Amino acid sequence: QVQLVESGGGLVQPGGSLRLSCAASGSIFRLYTMGWYRQGPGKQRDMVAKITTDFSPTYADDVKGRFTISRDSATNTVYLQMNSLKPEDTAVYYCNKWPPLDDYWGQGTQVTVSS
Repeated sequence: QVQLVESGGGLVQPGGSLRLSCAASGSIFRLYTMGWYRQGPGKQRDMVAKITTDFSPTYADDVKGRFTISRDSATNTVYLQMNSLKPEDTAVYYCNKWPPLDDYWGQGTQVTVSS
């Protein structure tokens, strides 16, 4: 059974940082490109960043230079380091394989950027 559990969200001021974690179970982590996605209020869910099994990252244009995705094969964990956060980064953040599968969506973790 595949499980993806996101954590690390919270309330942060503009310009602050957060580090999100996604713990993956099963074979999903070892086999697939993994991604972070987010869904802001009233918006569709979009990919933020993804990383291949050989550690090659890709970022959405609006987070380039601010966010860093990484993966730890020893712990089956995907991370998203978010720096220089802006109010428009406020969203629920999810991890999933890329491209995503509906059955793999977890609960997500809320990130709120506000002063």
